[in-house]
Amino acid sequence: MKILVTGVAGFIGFHTAQRLLSDGHTVVGIDNLNDYYSVYLKEARLRELNKHTHRDNFTFSKIDISDRVAMEKLFTDQIFAKVIHLAAQAGVRYSIDNPHAYVQSNLVGFLNILEGCRAQHVEHLVYASSSSVYGLNASLPFSENVPVNHPLSFYGATKRSNEIMAHSYSSLYNLPTTGLRFFTVYGPWGRPDMALFKFTKAIASGEPIEVFNHGAHMRDFTYIDDIVTGIVKVCDKTVTANPDFNPHKPDPATSSAPWRVYNIGNNNPVQLMTYIQLIEEYLGKKAIVKLLPLQAGDVPDTFADVNNLIKSVDYQPSTSVEIGISKFITWYQEWAKAEAASLCVE
Repeated sequence: MKILVTGVAGFIGFHTAQRLLSDGHTVVGIDNLNDYYSVYLKEARLRELNKHTHRDNFTFSKIDISDRVAMEKLFTDQIFAKVIHLAAQAGVRYSIDNPHAYVQSNLVGFLNILEGCRAQHVEHLVYASSSSVYGLNASLPFSENVPVNHPLSFYGATKRSNEIMAHSYSSLYNLPTTGLRFFTVYGPWGRPDMALFKFTKAIASGEPIEVFNHGAHMRDFTYIDDIVTGIVKVCDKTVTANPDFNPHKPDPATSSAPWRVYNIGNNNPVQLMTYIQLIEEYLGKKAIVKLLPLQAGDVPDTFADVNNLIKSVDYQPSTSVEIGISKFITWYQEWAKAEAASLCVE
């Protein structure tokens, strides 16, 4: 089938498109290639997707999802069976200083996606939410079946807004929508603003790393292959209304409309300092650690209850953090050489 993947030059979008292409689907990818982080990395991901094995089934257009005219034209010109929406302005800390960027991408852009899917009667919209929606909720593991009304960051607020906006379209127009709350995704081709990439680069260069909350964080680090497997399984199983939904005791994870939200994580949180020790081990270098207080917008711990996703699509994360970090380090060392060579040529 033909599937639209937004944010295709991003970390998760790139890996998702690779999997879909390998499964024989036709993928139309869009991305605005903004400079929030290295455009060179995003373009390198696109080059991987354009390799000859996928060339006939992959097309890319540089489109900003907040551009209403461009998005209307996209949905007019092409027919998509399903949409996997992964484009967004990411980053908890960046949202504190640049909230308007999140309104344009995460709210206006998401509305344009919903409108396109509504107009075209798309079979299933799967979109990225985030563990950041849990905010002040300190009850671990985090469950989709409890309310999430206290986000700590504006980023988290926009992701929670996406879930609510999707519900309105599912209810009004019978549009099947599924939101996936990602938990700290990592792996090869990852984002340079995320902890694993930043720590690896700094440690390899002999530079200090900033560790917030004095290293007392615990994170449900989830390897990219497990995330992508979950995305594809969810996409394949179009959501339906919950016939047992009780409006007098509403379940926050389901609805009488074809709408659902799921956690998608490793279900096995790891102490941040253990994570750093593994990076040190695989790099063969000790980190210079600068311990700092908890940052605004951050939560101390994350831990995904994935029982609902297991029951629905037999989601089974299988990559240990030891294997995942090892694979990332192997990729990063090759990537650093290629990037350095590119800079020398320039």
